[in-house]
Amino acid sequence: MPVNRSSHVFVVGESYTRNDIYDIVGVPGNLHGGDWETGYHRHEDAFFIFANVGIAGQTGHDYANSLVGDRLVWYGKTGAKAEHPSIQALLELGRKRQVYIFYRKQKRGPFIYAGLGRPVDVKNEIPVRIVWAFDAPAEFHPERPPEELSPAEIYVEGAATRVLVNSYERNLAARRACIDYWGIKCQVCGFDFEEVYGEIGRGFIHVHHIKPLAEIGSSYEVDPVRDLRPVCPNCHAMLHRTKPPMEVAFLIQALDRNRYG
Repeated sequence: MPVNRSSHVFVVGESYTRNDIYDIVGVPGNLHGGDWETGYHRHEDAFFIFANVGIAGQTGHDYANSLVGDRLVWYGKTGAKAEHPSIQALLELGRKRQVYIFYRKQKRGPFIYAGLGRPVDVKNEIPVRIVWAFDAPAEFHPERPPEELSPAEIYVEGAATRVLVNSYERNLAARRACIDYWGIKCQVCGFDFEEVYGEIGRGFIHVHHIKPLAEIGSSYEVDPVRDLRPVCPNCHAMLHRTKPPMEVAFLIQALDRNRYG
């Protein structure tokens, strides 16, 4: 069965086991395992990458894969070079946005779907290092609302190509932890995007930093429960109508006064 490249095949930010992926893609049982278990695998006209971030892979190798803003810095298999045919094929399909990338931070846990990867930098180390961007037009990335921060240019570990990330790197794990605790509805007005807009609204919400990002250093450790709140774009804009931003509780009171008199 050909890979369906629709944006509805995998949902960015959702978790999948390899068996889930086999079922969605339509991989026959006799083709399970093998390269599917060792980092990256070509299936028909697409590649699938499974990256361990901060943990060793099943083969025992511990590469410095890392999430940098909304990019993934990823290393190929032991001995892999940029000129190897398999890596060249991977890069070619990546430029066509035909590389599905999953990652996890816990051993033997499910993988989180990061999105369709596009290579934005290749460093011919051994193993080869590739920086992947996730900007396929057909995919929605709820962790990257464009209104929240303007981008800034940085260099990733000596890379020759500049990578665009937010001025202050947003920790995706912190965002998810915030939403897991506070929920997906706006903490000011209660708006739920999925409830109103259906499937296209699922997972969409801004995350407001109670302590302004411009006032914290790059090494500041965010507490997802204490420091972050899910808010809709309208309420987020209202919070930033004052400098410093007004307290969430104050905006709730202002809203209640106007709603109920």
